[in-house]
Amino acid sequence: MNALSPVLTPRELVGDAPPSPAGPLDPAEAAAFPGPPEITLPRTLQILRFNQRQIEFVFRARRELGEVFRMRGTVDDSPVITSHPDHVQSLFTAKPELAPSLTGESPLRPIVGPNSVLTAIGPRHMRQRKLLLPPFHGEAIERYAQMIADAAEREIDRWPVGRPFALAPRMQAITLDVIMAGIFGIEGRPRRGTPEHGLRTATKNLINASTLPAAQLVELMNIGRDEPVGIAKVGLAMLDRPTYRVIAQRRATDDLGERRDILSLLLQARTEDGEALTDQEMRDELLTLVLAGHETTANQLAWTWERLVRAPAAYERLRDAVRFGDADASAAAVETTILESMRSRPVIPIIGRRVKVPWRLGAFAVPADTPVTMSILLVHHREDVYPDPYAFRPERWDDNKPGTYTWIPFGGGIRRCLGAALAMAEQRVVLETMARRLDLEADDPEPERAVHRNVTMIPSRGARVIRRR
Repeated sequence: MNALSPVLTPRELVGDAPPSPAGPLDPAEAAAFPGPPEITLPRTLQILRFNQRQIEFVFRARRELGEVFRMRGTVDDSPVITSHPDHVQSLFTAKPELAPSLTGESPLRPIVGPNSVLTAIGPRHMRQRKLLLPPFHGEAIERYAQMIADAAEREIDRWPVGRPFALAPRMQAITLDVIMAGIFGIEGRPRRGTPEHGLRTATKNLINASTLPAAQLVELMNIGRDEPVGIAKVGLAMLDRPTYRVIAQRRATDDLGERRDILSLLLQARTEDGEALTDQEMRDELLTLVLAGHETTANQLAWTWERLVRAPAAYERLRDAVRFGDADASAAAVETTILESMRSRPVIPIIGRRVKVPWRLGAFAVPADTPVTMSILLVHHREDVYPDPYAFRPERWDDNKPGTYTWIPFGGGIRRCLGAALAMAEQRVVLETMARRLDLEADDPEPERAVHRNVTMIPSRGARVIRRR
């Protein structure tokens, strides 16, 4: 039984999605189209269901209302949700001034600040993006590979045999090591009392606190704010202190030009006008990379294993290729497993734009200033794009490449995730290492439910498994 299937009505469609015109309209053209159908539940109930049970919420709405519908949520002006690839393409390829990202209004804004590449829009976003691009491509990613492998091997050595344990925190331990080394140049476990030790400890504590039930209430309290309030403000202050100490310490080093970690590279980076990042901008970018890169990659790996241990054919395929196949066969099996995991259980389940002009979405149109969100979950589970979409089948990717507008776990267009290459590199190395060294089983045959934390979708029990040998 698949955790998604109870709320769906499968259709037997194979091939490409039927065309559905989308894009900007002038007001006169827009007047000829009706608005999308609306979910009629009270707003408070919609917010609770969307935040707590997004899978059931959006799949039920699509089944009852079609692939474009409107809800009332925490984002102002009642966002529209779509799942058609043509609509995705129209938003990904739109000029930034016509359809700016909704991340500027996300719950992460008061956490990572308004200067972050994640929450900035317009020229500020492009400025930050250009500064951050070099550390995330080519040779930089290759340098991280051995670091990732070492972190994975160290962590696996600590795992118990014969008793259940959750993979998500173990994956977070690996990705935290990678983030600390790749971003800050902090390799291994830093000495107690140093700024590096304080930074690592505060990051770990903040991530752990975000898993508590009260964290969702804290998130709701901070939506729409530029600055955090309440306990979120206290927690971030504890992280900010060692972060600023590490930045100041690194600025004062004599070998800054020889270092290859992201912090050192950003301290040396300059805009086309010769501007350097301020300490506040540095803090916002570093916190974005730590929280976004650490949590999302760890939970995607956890989801991969939550799926694998309940899909024996897929697990056997991966294990045999890694252990007994040549390098090409091993790499192919690892890659297709990752692609299928990110299709089946995308950690970021929804993304959006706020259209600044009237916008056509197939048979409907929405007025200017409407938030239009793309449900990654719904796009990835279209029967007309992915036959048998609720099954975990890595072989569907054999000799197939992900579609730009049908496989979108990293978003797209000018807002595509900057850390995508690093995230894929981490997943490849860790998944290959685990498949080579471990025999894992599910501790419960029932799939784990998806729960939502901040903007992410994570396994309800942390992807619990049993290591047999």
